[in-house]
Amino acid sequence: MRRLLVLLALTPMAGPPAATAAVRRPVASRPPIVWRAIPYGPARKAEMAAYAQRHYGHRTARLTDRKVIVEHYTVTTMFAVAYAAFAADVPDPELHELPGTCAHFVVDRDGTIYQLVSLRLMCRHTVGLNDVAIGIEQVGRSAQEILARPAQRRAIARLSAWLRCRYDIRAADVIGHAMSLESPYHHERVPALRRQAHADWNATELARLKRQITRYACR
Repeated sequence: MRRLLVLLALTPMAGPPAATAAVRRPVASRPPIVWRAIPYGPARKAEMAAYAQRHYGHRTARLTDRKVIVEHYTVTTMFAVAYAAFAADVPDPELHELPGTCAHFVVDRDGTIYQLVSLRLMCRHTVGLNDVAIGIEQVGRSAQEILARPAQRRAIARLSAWLRCRYDIRAADVIGHAMSLESPYHHERVPALRRQAHADWNATELARLKRQITRYACR
C-alpha cells in the first residue's frame, strides 16, 4: 500500500484540457463580380494621362502601383444613377476637370458588386491618390445607412479583403475618402488641391467595416 502511494505521488498529474483550436479566419477569395464597364476609350485615356501629368508628374492612364484602397459612398439610392454619373465623361461639378470621375467598383444595396473599370487603369476618385489607389463606391447616402445593410456590408468587406490580399496592400492602407490626407502615399502637384478632402467614410465610420475586412486572412 505504501509503495502504491509513492507511485501515485510520483506519477505526473494530467494537465488541463488542451486549449481549443483557435477559430480559423476565412481566407480572402474573389467574390462574385458583375462586369459593367463604363466607356473608357482612347479619348478618356488621353484625358486621364493628361490629368496624371498635371497632378502627379507622370503622363499615363495606367494604374501599375496599387498601394491604397479608398472606400466611398455615392450619396445616391440607386446603382443606375451612380453608373450614369461615372459613364458620362464630363467635367465634374466640383473641380471642373476631365476626365469625369469614376470608381473601379460599385457595391449595390443588395450586395451586388459591379466592376466598372479595369484595375489596370486609373480612375479619378480621390485627389492626391488616383495614381496609386483602387476606388470602391457603395450605393448609399451615408456610412450609417450602409453599415445597417448586412448584405452590402459583407460584400464590401469581401471585395476589399480580396483586393488587399491580391495586391499586398496593408490593412492600414484601406481608408475612407475622408482619410485621404492622412495617407503616406498622398501627393498632389497642384497647390490649391493639396488639402482637398471629403467627408465620406471617416476613420470612426470605417472602423466597423475595417474589423470585418481584416477578419479575412490572405493565402
